[in-house]
Amino acid sequence: MTEDRTARVSAATGPLLALDGLTRYFGALGAVNSVGLAVERNERRAIIGPNGAGKTTLFNLITGQLVPTRGRILFEGEVITGLQPHAVARRGISRSFQRTNVFPRLAVLENLRLAAAADGRGSWDVLGSVDRLRRPLDTARAVAEAVGLGERLGETAGRLSYGEQRQLEVGIALATGPKLLLLDEPTAGMSPEETSRMTRLLMTLPRTITLLIIEHDMDVVFSLADRITVLHYGEVLSEGAPDAVKADPRVYEVYLGTAEER
Repeated sequence: MTEDRTARVSAATGPLLALDGLTRYFGALGAVNSVGLAVERNERRAIIGPNGAGKTTLFNLITGQLVPTRGRILFEGEVITGLQPHAVARRGISRSFQRTNVFPRLAVLENLRLAAAADGRGSWDVLGSVDRLRRPLDTARAVAEAVGLGERLGETAGRLSYGEQRQLEVGIALATGPKLLLLDEPTAGMSPEETSRMTRLLMTLPRTITLLIIEHDMDVVFSLADRITVLHYGEVLSEGAPDAVKADPRVYEVYLGTAEER
């Protein structure tokens, strides 16, 4: 087997995302310390841990917002360490943030159409064929239905409820056609009803989209995740199936057993 063919087979059969010794320092502070992580294709993986554990920093490293101090990030078997965010997006990685990140003055349909026109690859075609212009609109409408906003297409995003804006943000990420979707606390600040709605939405996402989610609500985590990775002081404390992680006394001590931590 040639070297090129070996690489292609490895990319097709190996993990979709792999972190190898990923480390990020801010001055003398180690926010992420030699993290190793492998996320398989079609997996739903949750990242949990106390506030300050390094969860969002990890997402920022994966998506190119931050450059690691050392270590490697591989996506589909190829090194993407240090790529700019737009270059990472072109590979098929999309994310949402802790705070809503929509265009508040644009309609729901236009928010989604712009994301679909970019197609997750960092370029827009505003003067192309009618078919190329129609496709983003079709995608936008389909995604709006998927995230429960099919009846709100003409509504200005800023007039949506907070929960609906979070649904729209997930829709914007989905409209780019990602292979890997990173969600940073998608239920933060939501009411119990909104949280339930978001959880149902995420459960209905097709398994062709691999999901990596940061979440403090353990009901959401245990409803969604195939596997859970627990971070503590920037290091992997525990990892495994939900029941195994829940039973780990170290996890109970530093996170699950502390009532004050969300």
